[in-house]
Amino acid sequence: MTGAPAPTSQHPTRPHRTGQRPTGPHTTAPRLLVGWAVDGHPDDYAAHLRRHGPLPSSSPCALVTAVEAAGLRGRGGAGFPTSTKLRAVRATPRRRRTVVANGCEGEPASHKDAALLTCAPHLILDGLALVAVAVGARDAVLAVHDATGLDIHLAARHDRVPVRVVEVPDRYVASQETALVRYLDGGPALPTTTRPTDTGTLIDNVETLAHLALIARHGPDWFRAVGTPDLPGTLLVTAGGAVTTPGVVEVAAGATIRTALDLAGGPTEPVQAVLSGGYGGAWLHEVDTPLTHDALWGAGSTLGVPTLLALPTRACGLTQTAHLARYLAGQSAGQCGPCRFGLPDVAADLTAIAWSTPDAPAAHERLRRRLDLVTRRGACALPDGAARLVRSALQTFAHDLREHLKGRPCPGAGAPALFPGVQR
Repeated sequence: MTGAPAPTSQHPTRPHRTGQRPTGPHTTAPRLLVGWAVDGHPDDYAAHLRRHGPLPSSSPCALVTAVEAAGLRGRGGAGFPTSTKLRAVRATPRRRRTVVANGCEGEPASHKDAALLTCAPHLILDGLALVAVAVGARDAVLAVHDATGLDIHLAARHDRVPVRVVEVPDRYVASQETALVRYLDGGPALPTTTRPTDTGTLIDNVETLAHLALIARHGPDWFRAVGTPDLPGTLLVTAGGAVTTPGVVEVAAGATIRTALDLAGGPTEPVQAVLSGGYGGAWLHEVDTPLTHDALWGAGSTLGVPTLLALPTRACGLTQTAHLARYLAGQSAGQCGPCRFGLPDVAADLTAIAWSTPDAPAAHERLRRRLDLVTRRGACALPDGAARLVRSALQTFAHDLREHLKGRPCPGAGAPALFPGVQR
């Protein structure tokens, strides 16, 4: 297997060329990234048509039925059934409906959407075109943080519903569904409590739409040929940290964490834990956990936006989590108490523990109380994710925690942040 090396900032923009070596029972030949795997370069529109054929035509009802039979679940984090969203928007009485392809990817450690937009943009645009017709939308939007180069792809197409590209502020919560709707309506990119489907807006992650375009071409049975009964199809997973070639790999849903890390070349040094699910996920020791919603939830984490960050043994897990906690506190929308006050205090307490200050034992007691106070109280999932991350650190690095509280920090305490987008 070959792949583009990640820049020193650990922000890879291209996927690995998966499918280049023998695969196990839970890996698969690439589907979304087949062009990159075969040719090693992105598909323009002509190459896309040669590879996948023209955009299929089907009735709105037939498309929704096919998506439902395929069991397609959203790839943006929540894993919500895509057919349920389609039916909800189709049933709204609003005259003007909008479909949005969400490619903002607010999770700094994830690069799957950027890789897909680079390597297979027309699969995304096919899915967007199909969904726009299926729900009777007048507007189709591609929401991204950086629109560079997308105008070339759009100019090559003649879809029934024209697509406009909207650049969204590059903040952690800006691409959350309700924040995105608010921004598209002319407001700030901050979360609300209004469901997008209630306003006649359908928001799907770009990977979800690319899968939908392939389901329309090949059918539900083809889609279900890989993956699990509850989570069919493939997943784009960003592998980073202490792996040989950080980047994006494509695996069948249900593949293990170990499989995804092996496709990224495997560890470069001994690894003590893997952060699963991004910065709002959790630290795990068990690398044979399957990449499904249920398995990861049972392990105390979340599939979320599939992101796996391998933490080397030389690093201090408490220090690295403190960096992440401060980052998440700084990304707050500032609209509710758990974010405005709770997350900065949680980050401060964990920092005191990580740095093994004289106040560390008292900070530990405060931290446990505060984690309960911020959970399930925010307008969005940011405080819940931050609390899950910190709780997992206290459990996963329990031995280090005891030593830090005794004034004996590990050698990696106070080291700079290892993961992307996070400042010391």
